[in-house]
Amino acid sequence: MTKTKTILAALAVTTALTAPALIAPMFTAPAAVAGQAVSGVQDFSDLAAKVTPAVVNVAVTMKAGAADDEDVRASGPQDKQMEEFMKRFAERFGQPTQPGTPEGKRPQRKGQGVGTGFIVDAKGTIVTNFHVVNKADSITVTMSDGTKLPAKMMGGDEKTDLAVLKVESDKALPFVTFGDATKVRVGQPVMAVGNPFGLGGTVTTGIVSARGRDIQSGPFDDYIQTDAAINRGNSGGPLFDMEGKVIGINTAIYSPTGGSVGLGFAIPSSLAEPVMTQLRDSGRVERGLLGVQIQPVTKEIAESLSLKADKGALVAMVSPDSPALAAGVKSGDVILSVDGKNVEGIKELTRTISAMKPGSSVKLGVWRDGKDMSLTAKVGDQKEEAAIVKAKADSKAAEAAKPAAYGVSLAPLSPEARKQLGLDGEMKGVVVAQVEPGSPADDQGLKAGDVLQQVGKDGVDSPKMAAEKLKEATKTGKPVLMKVYREGMTRFVAISPRAA
Repeated sequence: MTKTKTILAALAVTTALTAPALIAPMFTAPAAVAGQAVSGVQDFSDLAAKVTPAVVNVAVTMKAGAADDEDVRASGPQDKQMEEFMKRFAERFGQPTQPGTPEGKRPQRKGQGVGTGFIVDAKGTIVTNFHVVNKADSITVTMSDGTKLPAKMMGGDEKTDLAVLKVESDKALPFVTFGDATKVRVGQPVMAVGNPFGLGGTVTTGIVSARGRDIQSGPFDDYIQTDAAINRGNSGGPLFDMEGKVIGINTAIYSPTGGSVGLGFAIPSSLAEPVMTQLRDSGRVERGLLGVQIQPVTKEIAESLSLKADKGALVAMVSPDSPALAAGVKSGDVILSVDGKNVEGIKELTRTISAMKPGSSVKLGVWRDGKDMSLTAKVGDQKEEAAIVKAKADSKAAEAAKPAAYGVSLAPLSPEARKQLGLDGEMKGVVVAQVEPGSPADDQGLKAGDVLQQVGKDGVDSPKMAAEKLKEATKTGKPVLMKVYREGMTRFVAISPRAA
């Protein structure tokens, strides 16, 4: 997979047999920042000496083939060039293949990965990234003085990409503490320490470039962006403020080459510290669950629901036997507040509910049928999401209705269509057989194979019924809200009719 710019996990992954690295000299002029300086240049030497003993290299050994997906994410043009060079070298000089293997193919070898971690107490608790260690057969950490210690994983959390390791030592270990990421300011100087490309302890410096970055990696995206150089192998390493406090965990880079271009992302300590505490104490993260699928409230959706502002979280579906269902939450509700605190969007709702203790009660401010109402829910315990079954619709299904104003062709939800889409007999609605390119439906992302379940407030169970409801909606001139099911997910879209 080749992209001009990609988000890469800052994890260096190799195989047991590696080619020599190509290293090019590079000079970067340091930025002038306030503080202790030598000849006008910020001096980080005292800070580096203070914190680097607590930063460790994390080396993992994985089962054969386990690193394949990381190799793809981590490989860059130089890796491909080196691989091609080694191939040509073998062909030219007749390097033999291993006995018992087909020519030109090597047996799968155990993968090796390198990342970074940091010690947070004298007993040997280490924080790193989940993606560094989640496939590990064995983990070894190397201290700044060269001491190697075996480590075991105490717990990991994929949603925040955090993991906690433990090492045993006959002496107290150096450690660092978390700072308050909520007080981090854009422009303040920072220092990253890590293990780029497996080279060993390396210090890079820069500033906080931005806060609250969402790089679409998960529901808890709230990254600190920095221009301090972060490369593969830096994953799990600390980002320090000038007091030597950990304000972030370096996790990803945005890069066209696989190397640092000054766009690094760190998990803020305000998110990492409570997750670390739970993983250390119980091996898992306990999160609150409401039991709803939600989506953003767009301007069109807000207009269709007579909301004054496009804020809140629209409930697309309520899960069976969920706290939300028990509380009376319905599909089509807009959750505007939690315990009196306004919900700006879906991430605020996700984080707020997740942070609540399972079993606690919560008051939800809800917009339904043009009115405000209040519901009380008992927060549940979050579980793993169910797998999504993928299926495609039969675009050749018999067309029964063509609401021209919206650009869709609708067909019955026949037994054949249910089979093709992997739907059970209880699913109600009509199949979107075709979507006209450039139509209002196309503009809002409708696709052939979607199941239209509701038009406005009314459920639909036949193409004729759906077409009549859509025809009625065109008379208002306002966007009409449609409830749509696709590949295990339910969402709402607000579509305006074409001008006559």
